[in-house]
Amino acid sequence: MSALRESLGFLTSRLRQVGIFVALILIVLLFQVLTDGILLEPQNVTNLVVQNSYILILAIGMVMVIIAGHIDLSVGSVAGFIGAVAGVMIVHWGWPWWAAIPACLLVGALVGAWQGYWIAYVGIPAFIVTLAGMLIFRGLTLITLKNQQITPFPAELRALGGGFLPDISGGTSVLEWLTVILGVGATLALLIQSIKERRIRAKFELENEPMTWFVIKTAFIALLMLVITFLLASYRGTPIVLIVLAVLVIVYSALMNNSVFGRHTYAIGGNLHAAELSGIKTKAVTFRLFVNMGVLAALAGLVFTARLNSAQPAGGTGFELDSIAAAFIGGAAVTGGIGTVAGAMIGGLIMGVLNNGMSILGLGTDYQQLIKGLVLLIAVGFDIFNKNRGGGGSVLGNRFKRNTTPPATETAAPPAARPAGAAEEPARTATVPTP
Repeated sequence: MSALRESLGFLTSRLRQVGIFVALILIVLLFQVLTDGILLEPQNVTNLVVQNSYILILAIGMVMVIIAGHIDLSVGSVAGFIGAVAGVMIVHWGWPWWAAIPACLLVGALVGAWQGYWIAYVGIPAFIVTLAGMLIFRGLTLITLKNQQITPFPAELRALGGGFLPDISGGTSVLEWLTVILGVGATLALLIQSIKERRIRAKFELENEPMTWFVIKTAFIALLMLVITFLLASYRGTPIVLIVLAVLVIVYSALMNNSVFGRHTYAIGGNLHAAELSGIKTKAVTFRLFVNMGVLAALAGLVFTARLNSAQPAGGTGFELDSIAAAFIGGAAVTGGIGTVAGAMIGGLIMGVLNNGMSILGLGTDYQQLIKGLVLLIAVGFDIFNKNRGGGGSVLGNRFKRNTTPPATETAAPPAARPAGAAEEPARTATVPTP
């Protein structure tokens, strides 16, 4: 009974992180019923991954920008502009695809540096700079394409947006075995890493999840990964863009959780003035965040263009809204300082499932926009409501707090017990975000 109370106290104190995961599951189950099982058909699951990959890529950079207390309204226009640049380089100039890809990423970095300079060193608010950028790069897209689409692209580039890893069974097996191997390997790696992190946190006496919740959560995520693996292996295997996305999630999660740059980003969003006083080079960090956002926007533009096999004047329209919504639905705070890459991925998947499920049901774009807007409003409203009910925790979480917090006498010795003249030991603090 005590383990159950401890788990309930932990969960209710983290409603923001747990709530979005539960919301994703409920939305998937709802549309699975409403679509008569079409949503989780292997082909549709593959389409769901491919169709939302560029939004998920943008969401990674967007959540980092939002954590630092900024916003980027230009990412959709930048993605469309990079698609136009790729079309000119490959189709008109005859560049090989392997040279055009890094060149486009470099252009994206330059775009990010341009916007980052005005924000970080000139001091113009990010909202204004990126709003101007949204107009500038939309105009440059139209100028570059001369208001006409450019097509076709080579097969190697198209594979980035819609290709699959090779079938090692030669198409003779019911399941694509390379996908099975990768999925099982990823699941085992996740289990090992979760256990390792729990042991490290226990070693340094940091706050840890109750064992009951840890076992349930880890087992559920492992089962979910195996189900997704089975669904992908039942169709055509692993999309190449899923591998790209997985690498990005791993790298950026490690960057935000375990690096100095990540801690500085959280510090800037949490309290800019305090970060400056502590010696953090806030301008340099902000500049790098927007350079990174430019590179990820360029990559998203390449993926989108490759999937359509066409650079279009309207390419990237609305991407900024979906990526911002994914970050906020995934738990990022409006005021900055809070958010995770994993949360942004869950938020992006919620948006993707909503888009896909409503399209299967035949709902028009008018109702789709209405429903997505309400979901975003509810997500942010829940975040603010939960924060105001008790400093980030809920009333129910505070009710269980006395059972999960050690007594003060066990965490620190009384002042009289310290030797005379000895310096007081600073308290341990943990700032690593929980996905």
